[in-house]
Amino acid sequence: MSETRHTKVLIIGSGPAGYTAGVYASRAMLEPILVQGMEPGGQLTTTTEVENYPGYTEIQGPELMVNMEAHAKAMGTEIIGDIITDLDLSKRPFTAKGDSGTVYTADAVILATGARARWLGLPTEEEFKGFGVSACATCDGFFYRGMEIVVVGGGNTAVEEALFLTNFASKVTLIHRRDELRAEKILINRLMKNEKIVPLWDHELVEVFGDEMPKGVNGVHAKHVKTGEITEIPAKGVFIAIGHAPANELVKDTLETHMGGYVVTKPDSTETSIPGVFAAGDLIDHKFRQAVTSAGMGCMAALEAEHFLAAQED
Repeated sequence: MSETRHTKVLIIGSGPAGYTAGVYASRAMLEPILVQGMEPGGQLTTTTEVENYPGYTEIQGPELMVNMEAHAKAMGTEIIGDIITDLDLSKRPFTAKGDSGTVYTADAVILATGARARWLGLPTEEEFKGFGVSACATCDGFFYRGMEIVVVGGGNTAVEEALFLTNFASKVTLIHRRDELRAEKILINRLMKNEKIVPLWDHELVEVFGDEMPKGVNGVHAKHVKTGEITEIPAKGVFIAIGHAPANELVKDTLETHMGGYVVTKPDSTETSIPGVFAAGDLIDHKFRQAVTSAGMGCMAALEAEHFLAAQED
């Protein structure tokens, strides 16, 4: 028989938004339950140096998330290692089903499910995923010491991954479909000064090729977007860094979304289209996508949940 747990505030997700919501909801004596989800700590657990989080000149991403989790726990947040597989927002209390079999009911819900890496959708990309094709340089870069690597993308993610991979690779080819990068200027300057990185402008990846036994990547084919000419680039690792998509599976059919699936909130608020349901972090942020802005939204969501619950008692 499945266990049912009730809480005033259920927080779904465990990145900077979720843990900060836990800190503030706990301080408001709401005794929140936080369900961590598939990736405890979120995207920051797959980064290395974080240099732009206030209070830390430099800190490793996983360490920052361990600190945030410990902070939320110390304030009184109950943190549960479970995955929410179904969420019913049709009536209050809201009901969430966990993969563990536990059913969670809540008077208010804070969604902090974040985002995950986008893929190109190429058959050969799928074929070699985990065998040379990756979306996480910090997870897999170590395996390519002294080898040639390809990075695909033109934003902050791609430039950061390319720079990080120069710690291991003999050469990094950055494939970008435009003729200029969309990353922050400081990152572009670092990239252009790095002799190991060779940008390939106006190209898109069309195929990954390699061996079957043992399975592994040998290179890629990139097509010039204007002429159609194909270039073959030798590489043992291919890192796809074309951004992220909001992890909205639980609510895409029940909450209003826009901009490719990001949950809509009211202006200057974390309130969604359903009263009592709040959303924070990369699930709603298609513009900034920073740890510090996610944490700020987690704070907002907890404070707004507190006000919402107080109004229900009047």
